Amino acid sequence: MTALIVCTSVSHGNTRRVADVMGEVLGARVVAPDEVDPAELSSYDIVGFGSGIFNMSFHPDLLKFVDRLPDGASARAFVFCTSGFPEPAFRRYTHNLSGRLASKGYDVIDVFSCRSFDTWWPFKPFGGIHKDRPNDADLDAARAFARRL
Repeated sequence: MTALIVCTSVSHGNTRRVADVMGEVLGARVVAPDEVDPAELSSYDIVGFGSGIFNMSFHPDLLKFVDRLPDGASARAFVFCTSGFPEPAFRRYTHNLSGRLASKGYDVIDVFSCRSFDTWWPFKPFGGIHKDRPNDADLDAARAFARRL
């Protein structure tokens, strides 16, 4: 199985840490959206798409990359994210990204999320939340997720 992980990680490197452990399990190269041609993704059996969550959405760079993907993909995909809080029922951002990928022809087979260090306002003045995340248990969960794929 050939795999690729497209990851945007900008604040504290948390999402990249998760992507790297998934990449180890899958034998996947981890790249930023600007490091890969969207047309290249059709040559992979499975592609992961992930970022930290900003304002209850995936990073704009990742979303723009997904919007540029050619239609008619036949690969499987997975979605992952890191965030300070769990995904709220009123704003299902993983469903949004999964839907965008499905509209391009990807079969989104699973989603992974874990807590991470978050210094977004209003937490910044207090030093942020979840300073110890992702921790070893989170990274083990990411490895187990990747094995199930």
